[in-house]
Amino acid sequence: MPSTGGPSEFRTKVLVVEDEEFTRTILADSLIASGMRVRSAVSVADALDVLLEFEPNAVVTDLHLGPGPDGVDLLERLNRDLPWIGQVVLTSHASVQVALGVNRRIPERAVYLVKSRITSLADVEEAIFDSITRTTADEPAGDDVPDDRFELSASQGEVLRLMSEGLSNAAIAARRETTLRSTESLVARTFATLGLSNDPTTNARVLAVRMWLQGQVVIRERTSTATRTGPDSA
Repeated sequence: MPSTGGPSEFRTKVLVVEDEEFTRTILADSLIASGMRVRSAVSVADALDVLLEFEPNAVVTDLHLGPGPDGVDLLERLNRDLPWIGQVVLTSHASVQVALGVNRRIPERAVYLVKSRITSLADVEEAIFDSITRTTADEPAGDDVPDDRFELSASQGEVLRLMSEGLSNAAIAARRETTLRSTESLVARTFATLGLSNDPTTNARVLAVRMWLQGQVVIRERTSTATRTGPDSA
């Protein structure tokens, strides 16, 4: 269910990447009307300017974005540098091979939507939430991290820091302006990355914070990109 933006709910943040102005405007306006916070981009370069500053929960992108890098390039960048962001492909092609050619692939966890088969905005909303639940953290770079330390993504590190301040999942979601559902998923992935199993005899939250305070956690640096300021489109 999409958030409505009410006082007790959290608003999912979505970046729409589409070079066709009509499609981009209609989709962005519709998602805003459903209660989401939305920013738009017309190219991969434009999207990279927005990504780290806006920190969306999901990216909805077309495959063909005019001259220059395309949607696949953007998805590959997300997979490598921002794996916690959901990926939705919105395209006119029913076949991935027709859209990309035989030698290119979209990431397995990306949700693939064909424009002609969308019957309502609910289809897009469902794809967005599905993509968020599919996100997984990158494997730690073992060669760069000492054996007794664990490497977390910047987003996971932020969540762990907020846990150490005593915040609940709901409070973390409010602080980060994300949905409770995506926060719970990120917390679970953080525990998994730290090797904390779902053991009823222990408290994973307490153990994770202890590891943080004892310096057993290394935060992976985000890839630097230019940031662009400006109000959200809500």
